[in-house]
Amino acid sequence: MLNLDFHPTGRHFLQIPGPSPVPDRILRAMSYPTIDHRGPEFGALGLQVLAKIQQIFQTKHPVVIYPASGTGAWEAALSNICSPGDHVLMYESGHFAWLWQKLATRLQLNAEVIALPGTDASSGLPNSWRKGVQADMIEARLKADTAHTIKAVCVVHNETSTGVTSNIAAVRKAIDAAGHPALLVVDTISGLASAEYKHDTWGVDVTVSGSQKGLMLPPGISFNAISPKALEISKTAKLPKSFWAWDEIVEMNKTGYWPYTPNTNLLYGLNEACDMLLNPQHGGLSMVFARHQRWGEGVRAAVKAWGLEIQCADASVYSPVLTGVITPQGVDADAVRKTIYERFDCSLGTGLGKIKGRMFRIGHLGDCNDLTLIAALGGCEMGMKLSGIKLAGSGVQAAMDYFAGHAAPKELAKAA
Repeated sequence: MLNLDFHPTGRHFLQIPGPSPVPDRILRAMSYPTIDHRGPEFGALGLQVLAKIQQIFQTKHPVVIYPASGTGAWEAALSNICSPGDHVLMYESGHFAWLWQKLATRLQLNAEVIALPGTDASSGLPNSWRKGVQADMIEARLKADTAHTIKAVCVVHNETSTGVTSNIAAVRKAIDAAGHPALLVVDTISGLASAEYKHDTWGVDVTVSGSQKGLMLPPGISFNAISPKALEISKTAKLPKSFWAWDEIVEMNKTGYWPYTPNTNLLYGLNEACDMLLNPQHGGLSMVFARHQRWGEGVRAAVKAWGLEIQCADASVYSPVLTGVITPQGVDADAVRKTIYERFDCSLGTGLGKIKGRMFRIGHLGDCNDLTLIAALGGCEMGMKLSGIKLAGSGVQAAMDYFAGHAAPKELAKAA
């Protein structure tokens, strides 16, 4: 019989880039008794959590919360703004961008994909999967669309498969420079609450996200943050929708309720997660973002000391959420991951799609700290040596040197 509650002694190191470890504080909140989702107590909770999640997205406009995964939020975003056969422009920056266009095609949309061409000479991997979204390519394509047939531009903010965080403000600027009315739709499923994200300031029309990454919750709730322009367009969009429809849910959310049964206990957890992230005594979101940037730098210092390539080939768009590590030619990255899991009880992210078997992913997000990462890097280093990879040096020592030499954000705050 499968025993899901059995682990070796000590804590399992869940270092995949989501689902991320759930803090005990959130687990306790989720254990509260389920209440009537039509009663007054729930309405008060609904209003409270909806206001807090707006702060996380940095928006004054509606944020819809679905009892669904991030894939559901992808579908919700497109089905509310599009009609059958509509033309959408999608930039392929990795596996999840590719899956999103596949979903759009299944919705009978004309999903046009653009991407940086070519293959990287050093690794043999696609250029478009090693660099961020190229805003100039989007601008050029929109300028060529003189009939304005493109209804939306869809991009991924933090591409979980590659460890690249793209410049969303630059994409908005490109759309504006082209003088094009297309909506900007952004997936920040792995970026929200880990990498800086500004829905309103960056001019995003629909933002898609999920619960299991920077929000530190289990999978099971997802989000659409909606601009006034997108909400207005949704009134005439013709794609079939019922569960995903914004109109009913936005209206009922005004009183703290949902048109169907919400995920009550996950909303307890979300409320607690927002309190943790927004707490001004701990520096609020700015401190959260600084913490993740620092973790990313420490992990990348380790990868460089090992003499291995980082999946993201552009240092200006390194992800603060995860780091992809390319294994040498001829070394199966999944076999290395298997060794690390079996010998050291540490789970790492697999390579996905076009880069499967060539890299593994180290998550450094959410409920984490310096020692968590040093231990995880120790497991990686030992596992790679056991797998026959010749390392240039000690990544663990490089990470320790980095963390010791760069004070944590909370220490900097106290010093100030």
